Amino acid sequence: MTAIDQDSNRFDPPDQAMGRSVKRGAVATGGAQIVKLACQIVSVIVLSRLLQPEDFGIVAMAAPVAAFVGLFLDMGLTQATVQKKGLTSEEVNSLFWINMAVAVLLSGLMVLIAPLAARFYAEPQVGPLVAAMSLQLVVGAAGAQHYALATRRMAFGRLAVLESVGAVLGLAAAIAWAYVMQTYWALFFGGIVAMLCSTLGCWMSSRWRPGLPRWVSGAGGMVSFGAGITGFNFANYFARNIDQILIGRQWGNQQLGFYDRGNRLLLFPLQQLIYPLGRVMVPALSRMTDEADRYRHAYLRVAALLLFVALPGVAVSIAMADLLIPLALGHQWDGTIPIFQALGFAGLMQPLNSPTGWLFISQGRSMDFMRWGIFGAVTTTLAVVIGLPHGAFGVALAYAATEYLRTPLLGLYVGRRGPVHARHILRMAAPFVLGAHVAVAAVWLLRGHMPGGPAAGLLAGAALSYLIVTLVAAAFPVGRETLAEVRNLASTLLGKMMKRSNSPR
Repeated sequence: MTAIDQDSNRFDPPDQAMGRSVKRGAVATGGAQIVKLACQIVSVIVLSRLLQPEDFGIVAMAAPVAAFVGLFLDMGLTQATVQKKGLTSEEVNSLFWINMAVAVLLSGLMVLIAPLAARFYAEPQVGPLVAAMSLQLVVGAAGAQHYALATRRMAFGRLAVLESVGAVLGLAAAIAWAYVMQTYWALFFGGIVAMLCSTLGCWMSSRWRPGLPRWVSGAGGMVSFGAGITGFNFANYFARNIDQILIGRQWGNQQLGFYDRGNRLLLFPLQQLIYPLGRVMVPALSRMTDEADRYRHAYLRVAALLLFVALPGVAVSIAMADLLIPLALGHQWDGTIPIFQALGFAGLMQPLNSPTGWLFISQGRSMDFMRWGIFGAVTTTLAVVIGLPHGAFGVALAYAATEYLRTPLLGLYVGRRGPVHARHILRMAAPFVLGAHVAVAAVWLLRGHMPGGPAAGLLAGAALSYLIVTLVAAAFPVGRETLAEVRNLASTLLGKMMKRSNSPR
């Protein structure tokens, strides 16, 4: 057996375990995301009461700077590690040291540009925060390749535990700091604690250790692949952050604080659901690229389940935002309500659009991915400029409109190559997207008849939203297939829970 074959066996999960690994990975990832989402919700609720809108505004000003510099940290090399066939230890070692060298250089750059960021926003407190965030680059780079190897091995149970522990400890650290000293530094401290836990956990649970820095020829192709991913991330940075940069610049930290809380309360939980699923799907799809029917079925099956889970919740959030925002954040955040509702319509498109990245990456189409990212950045920037004169609400509304205009174009672009075509995506998504829009209208019209009390009203609205989406989806063959799968999954999970509860201890 050659060294490459030995490494392949070391880094790849057994082929016969693929189906089982995907199912277990989805369950483990879902469990971790429940923990992280719960931590995020608790963080929003508790920290919004301990800190002021201006504190969140300062962090929101510093975050785009850190995100921009961080674009160049990974260089797409973790995705290259996950996607490449015949991976060797020498290639991983080369990528590890590239990540570390880049992290050290970028952390120094962040310290240098920190005063410029403070001057740009005319807010002196931003500078020290930007400089401190440079530590996150080095900590993250130290565990990047270990994390990628665990993802490639589909060791999702281990990753789920690490992420859950990190999220809980990070939340506890942030709340403790905010309770003692009510400053924006609590948010930074919570983030760095969570990242340290993840990196240390990946090192402790991994059998791979880096050797001395050394370049190998196989790393060149992986760096080239990663360049396309980096190009997309660079373009996507503007699409994700240009709104906050310009709102903070023109309207100040209070408007930016309202916008940031609305964005995090809605779109951030969606991202926390979609992105971890990508960690399961990208390595799985990468191993199915030679089996078109299997590849197509796997993608459409998971994408449909994602839409069924996510869209009804987004729909009720839009229709009942005036109950949700005061309940979650307090009445001092009432200015977030219209912004949150406008962003909600963008949220109806994101669970459909974001998973297309799994197709680009698993098919090795990183340059296509980059081109779409550039198109998305340009159109988003135009939307923000159009909406900016009308404040944070105008930006949110223009951003949502852009999501609707881009969605059919994305389906056509990603479907022009590979096993999944635009018609497949349309047929899969139509029942759930249509049902979600019907649910928004129905819950809005019937909201006055919901049970008394914000919590009871929201629960009733959520039940009605899921019922409407289920009824609309049942009118389509694809929708019925997905609903049948939901029933099967629920029965399986319920059976396992009952079996465990009845088993002798």
